[in-house]
Amino acid sequence: MTEHRDPFLYVVVCAAGIADGVGELISAAHAEGWNVGVVATPSALGFMDQKAIESQTGYPIRSAWHTPSASRPMPRADAIAVAPATFNTINKWAAGISDTLALGILCEAYGLGIPTAVQPYLNSAQAAHPAYAESLARLRSMGVLIGDYAPHRPKSGGGRDKYNWTHVLDLLRPAVHPA
Repeated sequence: MTEHRDPFLYVVVCAAGIADGVGELISAAHAEGWNVGVVATPSALGFMDQKAIESQTGYPIRSAWHTPSASRPMPRADAIAVAPATFNTINKWAAGISDTLALGILCEAYGLGIPTAVQPYLNSAQAAHPAYAESLARLRSMGVLIGDYAPHRPKSGGGRDKYNWTHVLDLLRPAVHPA
C-alpha cells in the first residue's frame, strides 16, 4: 500500500534584501495544501530569520549537502519555487553550474521532471546584461516557468512592495494539477 502524503514544495531562496519576506510564500503554499521546505543559497541565510522559517515550515533550512548515510531532512520535492531568484542564481542555473546545494537541486530538477517556477528579483542594470536574457531563454527551453517581475532601479533597494511572492504558485498550479 502506498502511503499518502501532502505534496511537498521546495522553496529556493537566494540572497536578496527581500528574502526575509519568504514567509508570505510559505503561508500561501500552506493554504493551498503544500508542505514546504526551504533550501537557501549559503549567502541567503544572512537575509532571513532562520528560526522563524523553520518554525513555520517544520523543517530545517537546507543550505549544504548531507552525507549519503545521513537521513533526508525533507521529503522529495513535487515542485520547486525559486523566490527571490537573483541574477547570479539564474545565470549559474542556466549554465548548469552546481556549486551550492540550491543550484544542485535546480540543475537536477530538469532531469527529474520536477515542475519548477522562478520569480526573479534583480535590478535593471543586471537585467540589461545579455547573459540574463540568454539564461531566461535557456530556462524556458527547459520548461522552467518564469515569473513577471519588472526589474527595479539599481542601488534603490527597490521592488520590495512590488514583488509578488505568490506568483510562483500561480505558475505551478497548472503544472502540478493539470485540468
